[in-house]
Order: sequence, then C-alpha cells, then structure tokens
Amino acid sequence: MHKRIATIIGSTGMIGSHLLELLLKDNYYDLVRILVRRPVDVNSERLEVMVVNFENPESVKLALDGSEVVFSSIGTTNKNVGGNKKLYWQIDHDIPVSVCRLAFETGCKKFIFVSSLGAEAGSKNFYLKLKGQTEQDIIATSMPEIHIMRPGMLLGDRKEKRPFEKLMQVVLKALSGFMVGHARQYRAIEGVDVAKAMIATSKLNSEGVHIYSYNRLIQFAHAG
Repeated sequence: MHKRIATIIGSTGMIGSHLLELLLKDNYYDLVRILVRRPVDVNSERLEVMVVNFENPESVKLALDGSEVVFSSIGTTNKNVGGNKKLYWQIDHDIPVSVCRLAFETGCKKFIFVSSLGAEAGSKNFYLKLKGQTEQDIIATSMPEIHIMRPGMLLGDRKEKRPFEKLMQVVLKALSGFMVGHARQYRAIEGVDVAKAMIATSKLNSEGVHIYSYNRLIQFAHAG
C-alpha cells in the first residue's frame, strides 16, 4: 500500500517545530520524515529521522525518496553565522533550492517553503534579495506545485534569544489591529499559523506557483 510521506527540512526552528508537532497529530500523512544534520530527541511511531549531510546530494536524494510533499522552513540568522554572508546564503538559499531539485528528481511533485514578506531578487537589502533569489531558483526547478509562504514578523517563542525581535513582536502585535487594507500584509503572524497554513496547502492539488501573505496565510491557517 502506498504511504503518504511528508518530509521536513528545518524542523528544529520555530515554524519547523510547529510543523512537526502538527503533522504528527494529523493522520493525513502516514509518515513524517525529517532531514537533520544531527540526531534529535523526538519519538513517534510515525516519525522517521534521517541524518544527512546537505553537501552530499546523493545522500539527501536517498533520504527524500518517496516524499509526497517536502516542507522547508530552514533558515538562520546573521548572528548565528557570525556575519558570514556566504554561509548565510548557503543555508537559506542553497539547501532549500538543492532539496527542491533533488525531491523533484525522486518524483515528488509538491514543495512548500517559508520565504519573507518583501522578498525580491533585485533588492539591495541582503535578506530580501536572498529570499527573492531563493524563490526564483526554486521555481526554476520545474517542481509542478510550489507554495511560497511570505509572512511578516513572526510571533512565538524561539530557542535562541533575540531581544530586539522580541521587542518588535510586542510593538507589531499592538499595531496589527490598526493595519487595514493593503497594510494588513504587514501584520505580525504567529509562527504556528504559518505552519498550519503550510499543512493546509499541502492537501491541495493545485499545480503552479502560489504565494501567500498575511490574508491568505490566516485564511488557510483557520480553514479547518
């Protein structure tokens, strides 16, 4: 019997951890697979942990085999890479683009990933340029169905301390109610809602490229 397999890269971050928890509670997928750099302490009969070297395409390709959908919420911060822009690019761009390409080669037809509000390959801002170029290159893989999540400021707890981001979360959460019309897309959004929207869109059968900012993210997050 064919098994529905959902694979996650970036399962230890804010959105990724929500994705993992929600998918393990949702019986839509028979198996949830996570690709990680090192072993993790998560136990479930429906979880498969694959330790991979993302610089070894063949090992990643083997780990992706059989996936019906691949979720990517992988990402880092300037602080975590010590200001190394090359390493930042390798993590946030090279890994998801490579995984999408390899997944397509194994027969996977659906890729869902987290980008950012304002993503633009031609931007002078490093982060927005990075996210925009990642979007372009993932689309260029010819994956039949691509869902791009473009949240603004994320609300929720992270494992690492980000004092400035915590302050901005409080400010934007307070201001969100005043953001109407076009400005709604700049509203802060809970990381768990982004994860819920990703899972909801994974159950669609809608070929092409689909982009979700605040309004559509909330719509899909609360569709159930």
